[in-house]
Amino acid sequence: MAARSTEPGEAFTFCRVGGVTGRLRKSRRGSGARLEGRAINTKVMTRTRDHWLLSVVKREGLDGTSRLEIAPVVPASDAWSVVTRQLGLTDDELARLVAGYFRLDTAELSHAEPHAITLVPEAIVRRHLVFPVSETDRYLYVATADPTDIEAERVLGFRSGRTPVFRIAPPSSIRDAIDARYSSNQALEGILGGMEGGASEDPVLVVERMGPEMISKEDATATPVVKLTNLILRDGITSRASDIHIEPGRKLGVVRYRVDGVMRKHMDLPMAAMNRVISRVKILSRLDIADRLRPQDGRARVQIQENVYDLRISTIPAAGAEKCVIRILDSNRLFGLEDLLVPEHELLKLRELLALREGVVVVTGPTGSGKTTTLYGALRELATGQVNIMTVEDPIEYELDGITQTQVEVKQGVTFASSLRAILRQDPDIILVGEIRDQETAEVAAQAALTGHLVLATVHANDAAGAVARLADLGLDFGTIAAALRGCLAQRLVRRVCPDCSTEIVGDLNSEERDLADRFGVEPKIRAAGCTSCGHSGYRGRLPVMEVLSVDARMQEAIELRKGPATLTLLARQGGMRTMHDVAYDWVRAGRTTLDEVQRVLGQAFGPLEDEPVEESARILVVDDDEEARLMLRTMLEDEGHVVEEAVDGQAALDRLTGSIDYSLVILDLSMPRMSGAEVLGRLRDSARTRALPVLIRTGTGGESDEASLLDAGADDYVRKDADAVRTLARVRAVLRRSAL
Repeated sequence: MAARSTEPGEAFTFCRVGGVTGRLRKSRRGSGARLEGRAINTKVMTRTRDHWLLSVVKREGLDGTSRLEIAPVVPASDAWSVVTRQLGLTDDELARLVAGYFRLDTAELSHAEPHAITLVPEAIVRRHLVFPVSETDRYLYVATADPTDIEAERVLGFRSGRTPVFRIAPPSSIRDAIDARYSSNQALEGILGGMEGGASEDPVLVVERMGPEMISKEDATATPVVKLTNLILRDGITSRASDIHIEPGRKLGVVRYRVDGVMRKHMDLPMAAMNRVISRVKILSRLDIADRLRPQDGRARVQIQENVYDLRISTIPAAGAEKCVIRILDSNRLFGLEDLLVPEHELLKLRELLALREGVVVVTGPTGSGKTTTLYGALRELATGQVNIMTVEDPIEYELDGITQTQVEVKQGVTFASSLRAILRQDPDIILVGEIRDQETAEVAAQAALTGHLVLATVHANDAAGAVARLADLGLDFGTIAAALRGCLAQRLVRRVCPDCSTEIVGDLNSEERDLADRFGVEPKIRAAGCTSCGHSGYRGRLPVMEVLSVDARMQEAIELRKGPATLTLLARQGGMRTMHDVAYDWVRAGRTTLDEVQRVLGQAFGPLEDEPVEESARILVVDDDEEARLMLRTMLEDEGHVVEEAVDGQAALDRLTGSIDYSLVILDLSMPRMSGAEVLGRLRDSARTRALPVLIRTGTGGESDEASLLDAGADDYVRKDADAVRTLARVRAVLRRSAL
């Protein structure tokens, strides 16, 4: 073994003689050597019964040492903790005992020489828990808690080029010294224990623009960085956050959590600390910490207590630094459709779609609306072991048993389209496509649906009917969409009132609640308050609001005719679809959420069609050269129980009106070929037979003066073409009521 020097001219070497470890003293004159010092008991060092530290304390005869048992393989730092705790010793007291036993000095860590630190890399001192204190041209004096660590002695001698001489110090003191002297992370300790700040006395400083601060791997793995990063992750998970946002600023960065779809500020960070935290996160997800000029994506897995969480990490350059977003996925919380609290009406219609064995069923909604969770819940019901289910996803958010899942890797040529083609050769029954985002993927998915496979997919659209236009935008022709599409589901998530602090509304509504109730036509039952359980937000957890559109024969015909979302929505409602607003209103009536939350998530909408109906059905003639407009009006009026006929222009309308059929109302467009609406109106008022026939004009342009001139010309009422269904039907009812008087 290498020699250790305590004083000039005198050297000691630990050696083993017959299973005994001791110190061999060489005299200054070199006249021989003798084994000196107390030898460690042979049984302690050669047998696997006790730790060397027990020999130290047993020599002193301290109370309780006979009850101590520490295996020789236990690390010295852990053994120190056991001994100090069981015997009631302080770290410094035990350090003096160890130093006396081995006839070594204790270390003065506060007087460490800066140059000595440069001789040994941080990775080595952390691995062996040692700390360079001072050095000469021959010796390196090193603090250690384990003077028997031969491997540490060998590595230190090799890396420093000097003979190591051990000094004794407690493990905790060595760790503190390493953290304080090796890394520039004192600011992080301030964050963890309280920060102090100061300001420059210079009124003006001229500085040049600097690039992102370069963070080394050693900086990112320093103990304060690790502690702070773990704190951010732990608090995010315990707060039920779905995402953690670490965002740069000019002087301070900020950490925010997205809880129940709403961002909450968690803490401010100095930019130096924030940069190191982001680098630590990048190390966890195996990203390149040196590349801070390009976006990067990665993944990691962490364990908190007994639960394992998957993290999806995304970084992007931002304002001379980086922004990092961490998606938290709890694979232990996979649910079925019923567990997701899907309303009964929508659950029945969704299960009807899932019972199909061919066609495309798409789920729409913005990011974070629960699309993937709903699809995974559907797959769990479908995975009975009797069907072959395969998925292609980016990324795979949850691992499901009994299902083959494929991860998109664009750099390796694994795309949605290429994976889909490969999957079709694997004899699948059901295919999940994480997202249809390009024409090639859309075409392959439609081909799979038309060849006898049930394809579940997500697309980005605002509502269920909007999925048709989105598929058309991706390059599918309307005929293919009509043939392949079997259903569309649109989804949002509204926050559920906190059960611990919500209060039932007794008495009158306040002004804000009354305003919302009048606009939505729904009376709220409960009021959100706020407590520690919900982070003083008044809400905890979320509820799904869905609309499920089933494609029947009428819907297929409308899609082939390239009808717009408004017409498709009307047809879907006629077929039994409830809109997302309808579902949200039911949650309000049930006292599970509030109108304020519905407005936040779904926006302003007109209330349900609950105006008083016309007592008797009416025969109505719709005159318009726009086929989609005629279909929309027909669907809307037939849903009210009326008999509707159509005319494609003014001349065709006159031909019908001069016949033997009596009509209760004419809805007339102004701008048409062959004969304008104004001319038709004039002809009707000039004829004794049709002079009293009610006429409702649909206007697309024009101001109040133009509309007034129409009323003067004999129109009973008018409605603008951009009016919603509620207002249009209200005008129709008003004209029919007046004509019945």
